Amino acid sequence: MAGAGAEIPELDADAVVWSHAPGDRAGRPLLVLLHGYGSHEQDLFALVPHLPDGVTIAAVRAPLAPPFPTPGWSWFPIEGLRRHDPVSTTAAAERFLAWLDTLAHDGPVGLLGFSQGGVIALQALRLRPEAFAFVVDLAGYADPAPVAGDERLAALRPPVFWGRGARDEVIPAPLVEHSVAWLPAHVDLSGRVYPGLAHSVSQDELDDVVAFLTKRLGELDAQPAASAPA
Repeated sequence: MAGAGAEIPELDADAVVWSHAPGDRAGRPLLVLLHGYGSHEQDLFALVPHLPDGVTIAAVRAPLAPPFPTPGWSWFPIEGLRRHDPVSTTAAAERFLAWLDTLAHDGPVGLLGFSQGGVIALQALRLRPEAFAFVVDLAGYADPAPVAGDERLAALRPPVFWGRGARDEVIPAPLVEHSVAWLPAHVDLSGRVYPGLAHSVSQDELDDVVAFLTKRLGELDAQPAASAPA
């Protein structure tokens, strides 16, 4: 039943791809990659050679197996796109946050998600507005249902990049329209609509993402010096 929510399993801690070995992760910001529906943890990890240095990258696998014959993995049932099931969306984000807690990472954390992964990135940010330095949402949307952390999020206004294709026919128009209004009211929004792009990532979009990440990481590097005593 729509709104009843799906049972979301825990994330598989062994199904995570890392850019650095455990001994090389300390002192670096963490960027977590969240793939889209029917994909897997290796998909977005292919972007790693193009992303800025100085950050540890972890690509996680979503916990659900979509119905046959769809390959790969999903964060919540695909009917959530049409029926707006906030229970499953939130449950999936909470599962992701539970995995993140196991890392005990003591530095800044950013998220980059594509499609469903972008939805989970934003939902995790809404659940814990203080926990993330930035979010990149590619071809995703903001779930229309209110979240308890939304008021706090609007006060903090963390930086979010939202990129989408002008010819993307996968995400229903009402969800795009909601996100167009909701995001600027809650976050420090930057981004772009890419002419001719469907439900995918273009080189222009990747270039914009790299510029966004480079700026965010530069700001994080500057924070200790700015707060140090004179």
